[in-house]
Amino acid sequence: MSNLAFTQYREKERTKHVHRLHPYKGKFIPQLVEYFLDEHKDELKTESWFKPGDIVLDPFCGSGTTLVQAAELGIHAVGVDISEFNTLISNTKISCPDLNSLHSAARKLIGKLRSYNADSAHLDFDHAVSEALSEYNKMAEMRYGKRQTKEYAAACAEEFLQIWHSYLDRFGIQLKQEQDDSFLAIWYAAPIRDEIEFLREEIMREADIVIRNILLLALTRTLRSCRATTHADLATLKEPVFEPYYCRKHSKICKPILTATKWWERYVLDSVSRIAEFRSLRTPTHQVCITGDAQSVCIESALRQHEADFANFVDKQGIRGIFSSPPYVGLIDYHEQHAYAYELLGLRRRDTSEIGPKTGGQGRIARQAYEEAISNVLINCKQYLVSDYDVLLVANDKWNLYPSIAERSGMKIVNRYNRPVLFRTEKNRNSPYSETIFHLKEKIR
Repeated sequence: MSNLAFTQYREKERTKHVHRLHPYKGKFIPQLVEYFLDEHKDELKTESWFKPGDIVLDPFCGSGTTLVQAAELGIHAVGVDISEFNTLISNTKISCPDLNSLHSAARKLIGKLRSYNADSAHLDFDHAVSEALSEYNKMAEMRYGKRQTKEYAAACAEEFLQIWHSYLDRFGIQLKQEQDDSFLAIWYAAPIRDEIEFLREEIMREADIVIRNILLLALTRTLRSCRATTHADLATLKEPVFEPYYCRKHSKICKPILTATKWWERYVLDSVSRIAEFRSLRTPTHQVCITGDAQSVCIESALRQHEADFANFVDKQGIRGIFSSPPYVGLIDYHEQHAYAYELLGLRRRDTSEIGPKTGGQGRIARQAYEEAISNVLINCKQYLVSDYDVLLVANDKWNLYPSIAERSGMKIVNRYNRPVLFRTEKNRNSPYSETIFHLKEKIR
C-alpha cells in the first residue's frame, strides 16, 4: 500500500533541485505530483492517467511544482497563475540557460558586491559586534545558565544593548531608513537596502533574459532572508527589529541581519547548482506558465504569445487533464507573502483577483465565492481538455465544498485519495492536518 504521507523521503529529497529555488507558502511536495502523474499502479492507485507525451494543465501553478515534475516525466505542461511573481518563479525553474554563462554571471556579481562593500563601515561593525555578542552569550550562559524566564531574557537584552549602542557610535552606523510606507523601507536595514539596490541594478544590465531572471530570483530569495525581524518571526512578520533581542529559537541574544553578502553568495551559487542538477534530469518537453486569471484566461492565445509551436501542439493534441492544488479558503494571501519581491522588481499586484485570500476570511460568503470561483476555473479550462479528461485536485476540504464545485462544473467525483500531511514548516506544524486528492471526470448527462 502506498504511503501518501511520503514519510520515507527526507527533507532534502522533498526540496530537491529547483524545488527549493525560492521560498513559497502552500506548495505541495514533488513526490505527490510524481505519484499521480507517472504511469505506475499500485493497491491505491489502480489506474494511471498520464503518460509521456501527454499535456497536463495546472491552473493554479503557484511555484511550478507540477511543471517541474512533468518535465522530469516526459510530460508537457501548461501553468496559469494570477501572480506575476509566481509566473517568474515557475518559468525560471524550468528555464534552460547556458550554464557556463550563468556561473560566470553569478561569480561576477559576487565580486562586484564585495568591491562595493570594500570600504563600507557596516561590515566592520557587523564583524566587531558579532564577536562581542559571541563573548557576551558565553558569559551570560556561565553566569545565568539557560534560563527561559522573561526576567532573564529582558536582563540579557538590556545588558547587551548598551554594548550595541557603543559600537553604533564608534562605527557611525545608521540602521533605520528614512521611513515611508514602502515594504522595503520598513523591513530592511539601510545597509542591506543599499546592497540589494546595487545588485538589482547590476543584474538588470544582464543581456540574457533567462540568466537575468535566475539572478533576480536569487536576489529576492536573499531579500526574504534579510528582513529585519527575529528568527522566530521570519515566517510571520510582526514588527521590524533593529536592535539585539533575546531569541526564543536559540535561547540567547541574537542581532538583526546587517549585511546581505553572506546570503547573496550562498543563494546565487545554490541557484546555479540547482538549475544545473535539474538540467540533467529534465526531458526534451515543453513547459510554460502564463500570467492570468484562470477563470477567464484564453489559454490558447496567451500560450501563443510565449511559444507559438507549443500552442499549435496543444491545439492539435488537446490537454489530457489537470493536476493542481487550488488555494484554500482564507489561508494565504499569495501576493502579500512576496511583497518584497513585487516592490523590488516593480511587478503588478493582482491581490483582488486572488481566489480564497486570507483577507477574505472563511465565513459563509467567502466559501460561496470560493465555490463559484473554482467552478469558473474548471469550466473555463474544460474547453482545452480532451473529451475523456481526468482532473486531480489537491484540497483540504473541511467545509465539503468540492461536491458542489464538481456539480457546478459539470463534473463528478469518481474517487478520493486521503493524505495525512506530516511535514510542515509553520508554527502549527504539529496540529492534525490532511488533504484529499479529488479525482473528477465529466458528468454524463
